Amino acid sequence: MAGQILDVARRGGAGPVFGLPGVHNLAFWNAGAAPVVVRHEQAAVYAADGWARTTGRLGAAVVTTGPGAANAVAAFGEAAAAHSPVLLVASEIPQALRREGRVRGVLHESRDQAGLFAPLAKAVFTPRTPAEVADVVRDAVATALRHPRGPVYVDVPADVLGQPAAALPPAAAPVVDAPTGLGEAAAVLSGRRVVVWAGGEVLDDADALAALAGHLGAPVVTSFRGRGAVPTGHPSALGLPPHEPEAAALLASADVLLAVGGDLDGMNTRNWTMPRPPHLVVVDAAVPADPPEWSADATATGPLGAVLDGLRALLPPTPAWAPPGLRGTVLDRLRADPATADALTLLDAVDGAVEGAGDAVLVCDMAVAGYWVGGYAAVRAPRRLAYPVGWGTLGFGLPAALGAAVSGMPVLAVCGDGGLMMALGELATLVQERLPVTVLVVDDGGYGMLRYDQQRAGHPERGVDLVTPDFTALAASFGLAATDVGSVDALAPALVAAVASGAPHLVRVPARLTPPRTTSPRWNE
Repeated sequence: MAGQILDVARRGGAGPVFGLPGVHNLAFWNAGAAPVVVRHEQAAVYAADGWARTTGRLGAAVVTTGPGAANAVAAFGEAAAAHSPVLLVASEIPQALRREGRVRGVLHESRDQAGLFAPLAKAVFTPRTPAEVADVVRDAVATALRHPRGPVYVDVPADVLGQPAAALPPAAAPVVDAPTGLGEAAAVLSGRRVVVWAGGEVLDDADALAALAGHLGAPVVTSFRGRGAVPTGHPSALGLPPHEPEAAALLASADVLLAVGGDLDGMNTRNWTMPRPPHLVVVDAAVPADPPEWSADATATGPLGAVLDGLRALLPPTPAWAPPGLRGTVLDRLRADPATADALTLLDAVDGAVEGAGDAVLVCDMAVAGYWVGGYAAVRAPRRLAYPVGWGTLGFGLPAALGAAVSGMPVLAVCGDGGLMMALGELATLVQERLPVTVLVVDDGGYGMLRYDQQRAGHPERGVDLVTPDFTALAASFGLAATDVGSVDALAPALVAAVASGAPHLVRVPARLTPPRTTSPRWNE
């Protein structure tokens, strides 16, 4: 059964499968094309999530029973918050030893392992026979990929995993819904100044989005997850987070907000205090489980490309109305401000390294440097940025970068010293798999965002200053090339060389950066 599960996952789009072997799930490693071995179960799901965000395809991970499954919960929650299509398969205790309603102390046994994932999962499946497994796994893959996407959880008893594969039932033909609500949406949009909000669900329909935005003369503001839906250099792209005052003023000056692909959530809208146009049109692939906080004047649903093309056919072309060059004006202002000048120097170095690599993926951790890169760095194409602001999971950066790099593209992972310490074991995975990942460690000797919070509140700095290792010596102990840079002013050439090398590399730079306005303590500045 284990081999059949891996085969179904890969046919569903999962190139690699990430995992950690345990006594109950060794059947996965006896099944031919074995999973990529990471050093922690949480990292397995982060890596699957990184693959899913970078490719738009299914991410897959396998973990073992009990503590192995429990270790995966935090990363599974991040995949849920980001609507990543991830399949997590865990082993369960052998079915022959299970007694319904009793916990007998079997190794790794818990009363309700699947219950750990139920509040987070799009769906939970607990097949208990080979016939059920064959039927369920393909359904689980389809569920994860169906909009609105999300992670699914499957657990299979260890003795069932080792049994021969069962016959797969015929696959059901996919159902494609026709667009609905086009006329109502077009009526609200017609003759008005439109600003487009691009959420993460529209990344795979970027061409249709750009065509509609250009047709309507509408600037495009993206959510964090939607960055790259219209590349930063595109004429329609604002290229700024809506938290900056100039971007907020632009949003407020429009007549209609056309929100495509979700993400009108608290972190993107400053808990719904963001200035917004008087009218709202929502376009989603399917009705979301949790509707937007703001009521829409009109809603259109269906395959996003078809909906966007349909709206373009119904609406007359309109001249662009937003002032050009706003991104450059804002970045120049931030570059001239002594409080944020170092952050802009770091951004320039990151942009130069990505441009030099041709087609690199940025993966950010929850760190001050990651906030800057996640919100402000140039993103040159869809699915070239992975940023865990959905659930805000510290430690995401390095393991997610592994999944992104397996896709074959060079990756630049932007981490703080605190977050990297939560995933240090994955430096071994990086070296063992020879993945083209550059790990940029912006070392401020602790939890810089929390230190800023305490300073701002006038509180003593407690719990935020950490003992950190000599990162270059640590990298050397793994056989990982490393460069220590004295300051952000000297970062650019080292970072360009590391990313362009196509080999695993760690670059460490000491810096204490002021957080950007995308962080909640600065929302009202």
